[in-house]
Formats: sequence, structure tokens, C-alpha cells
Amino acid sequence: MSHSSLPEDFESLSAEEAIERLLVRHAGDSVCITCSFQAEDMIVLDLLRQRLPDVPVLFLDTGYHFPETYAYRDRMAREWRLNLQNLTAKQTVAEQEAAFGILNRTDPTRCCQLRKVEPLFAALEKFDLWFTGLRREQSPTRKNLRVAENHQLPSGKVLVKASPLAGWTWGQVWDYTARHEIAALPLYDQGYRSIGCQPCTAIPAEGADPRSGRWGGAKLECGIHTDSRRTG
Repeated sequence: MSHSSLPEDFESLSAEEAIERLLVRHAGDSVCITCSFQAEDMIVLDLLRQRLPDVPVLFLDTGYHFPETYAYRDRMAREWRLNLQNLTAKQTVAEQEAAFGILNRTDPTRCCQLRKVEPLFAALEKFDLWFTGLRREQSPTRKNLRVAENHQLPSGKVLVKASPLAGWTWGQVWDYTARHEIAALPLYDQGYRSIGCQPCTAIPAEGADPRSGRWGGAKLECGIHTDSRRTG
């Protein structure tokens, strides 16, 4: 479909309504969701699979995730019968470390580029509508996030990026999770608020930004949500 300017009234819709309207607008288009198996992603996935049971679920398998993340991913993929697509980098962890050393310590931005950004953007080339679990409250870098916005990948490919939970609070996330009895990634019980690769994820200080525990506070984004460009 044409990627014309998206209507502002997406902002006034509930998550369910936004998903429904986007799927109607994109009937016949290729749809996917990126899923790190954190609570927000599981909510969007729960809503989306009610309408598209076989929606491709893109997981960035960096090779550095917590064992708990891999176990939870496998459990939910099995229980929800997900169309899980594990995206991997061109090099294995061992190959990358042999070539460049431990990049997550010396150059985490390059590590994210190789193991997250490049595999995801390559995979997104075949999709027209991309769902995420992003929320404005998560980070200062996400404060201007829209429920639906056109995004241009570095290749020039334009697709619609949808974040139905953009305006949700942390409390709303856990209210939905409890009401719908969605088992959560066990790492939350240990105090983690934003969960990525194990070497680059720590428990944030009390009252701190949820993503302040990522990359030792040196940065807030891996690049998959900042290296593409919003166009409308």
C-alpha cells in the first residue's frame, strides 16, 4: 500500500483498536512483530496473534542472551505455537570474538550493529508493517514515539512501524499481564526492568530510568529503533 502520511487519530485509539485499524489498512501486506520476550512485547504479541495467529515473530538471537531468556522464549513459542524466526548475525559469537575481541566491552555500539541492527534490517526488507512493544515511558530516547509512523531503513525501504503501547505506563503493562495471566520472563522477579544481552544488562538503581541498567548507562539504545528514520 502507499506509505502516505499516517492519521494522527491513532494516538487516541486503544492498543486493540490501533492494531485492528492498522491490519485493516494493511490487508494483504506482510506483517511482523519484533519480540525480545519482555512484558511489553508479549502484550502486543498476545493482541496480534488473536488476529494473525501465524504472524512472524522476529527474535534477535545475539548469542549473548540470559539463559532464562532462551528458556522463556522456547517455552512461550511452544505454548503459543508461535511462528518464531530467530535472526542471527553473519558471524557466530566465537567467530566475532576471535576477529574483534569482546566487543560488548570495548565497542558495544559495533557489537549491537553486527548482532542486532544488521540482521533485523535485513529481515525487515520483506515486511510492510512492523509491530513493536515500545513505550514512551521507557526512555528519554523514546519520548516522541508515535503509535504508528513511517520508517525508512538504511536501504531506502519504507515500512510502517507500529507501537500500540506507546502511551502505556509500567503499571498498565503489569495490569494487563496479570489480568490475562501471561507468564512473565523470570528475570523481572530479580529486579530487572529492561532485559537485553546478559553482559550488557544490569538491575537499574531504585527510581532510575528503566533502561539505565543497559550498557552500564553508556547508552540507551542498541540502534534498531534509532538507525532507521521516521518519515511521517
